Amino acid sequence: NTDEGFEGATRFFTSYHRSEVLVSASHLYYHASADAIRHVFRVAASLDSMVVGEPQILGQFKDAFDAALAHKSTGVVLNKLFKKAISVAKRIRTETRIAESAVSVSYAAVELARKIFRRLDRTRVLVMGSGEMAELAARNLVAQGAEEVRIAGRNQERVDALARDYAWHAVARDAFLAELIEADIVICSTGADHYLLEVAQMTDVARRRKGRPLFLIDLAVPRNIDPRVNDIEDIFLYNIDDLNSVVEANRREREQEAIKAEAIIAEEIEWMLQWLKSLEVTPTIVDLRTRVESLRQAEVERAVARVGRADTADDIRKLLDGVTTALVNKVLHAPVVALKQEANHPEGALYAETVRKLFRLDDDATSAPQAAGEERVTLGEAPAADRPRSGNG
Repeated sequence: NTDEGFEGATRFFTSYHRSEVLVSASHLYYHASADAIRHVFRVAASLDSMVVGEPQILGQFKDAFDAALAHKSTGVVLNKLFKKAISVAKRIRTETRIAESAVSVSYAAVELARKIFRRLDRTRVLVMGSGEMAELAARNLVAQGAEEVRIAGRNQERVDALARDYAWHAVARDAFLAELIEADIVICSTGADHYLLEVAQMTDVARRRKGRPLFLIDLAVPRNIDPRVNDIEDIFLYNIDDLNSVVEANRREREQEAIKAEAIIAEEIEWMLQWLKSLEVTPTIVDLRTRVESLRQAEVERAVARVGRADTADDIRKLLDGVTTALVNKVLHAPVVALKQEANHPEGALYAETVRKLFRLDDDATSAPQAAGEERVTLGEAPAADRPRSGNG
């Protein structure tokens, strides 16, 4: 009962936190059936995130599922649902470009750096400032291959702490010019209200670099680098506005890819619903097999008791004929009796039609499955023909 389950969960949270204000009905919602499946798939594929296509979401999803497995708090249905959600998320990443474009300023900086240097390994990064944005941009560059980071700033204590935490190199103020000449990428993000890098200074730096490209990223507001520096040959300057325009363009591209992802999710929901429906008939299938198997075993035991009296092939044929006839009569007894009893019932024709469909009585005799080679469908699993043709299902 979905409503009772929701009420029970609400009571638990209220009791656990001892606050009806903290956990009120207005703060909670739930999904059921196909909507619940869609929600789980969209969360795993990071379509439900503030940043669509966020790569960390699937990892967090897997960690949560692993924790649930470790505490044995999931069963057959949830295990199938979450494993399917992981495969759906992977399929979306394979078949769409939803996670390829940078949608944060720090990742956009990495994307632009790649366009200039193609490969980021063996590049040297100089960070001017010790703020959070500069730190994040530097970390992303290192994650994508930049090998060496130098950091400089007015707050020497903060600079030393970052250098210690990330194995970077703290730069003394009197060594700053030399670092500019040797760096490949400079990230500038300080609280200064004036230009720290000006045209005359950077013209001299470019001359000393002898044609080696220099990528400047100005993340500061107000700006730390004179915009005219971009006119100097072999120096490429991007400020926060440039990066934001890249981010916005990429975000629009992700939104287009999200439409493709939603179509994949709709397809996979159908597969999941078919699997759930198969669970509804599984107990009946198991009981049917158990019932017929018990009849078979009983007839086998009777045949074994009589087989010793069979001397000829005709005797064995008669014995097998008697055993199989008895088995057929016992298997068909209950459905035949039911058909006769329901013959005068208003829905009697439906019973007859159902039996004809179950036993394929209207099929061509040559198309009926052979007794020994009959195709089997694993209990609780959707038939192969009903599954989506593509994906990791």
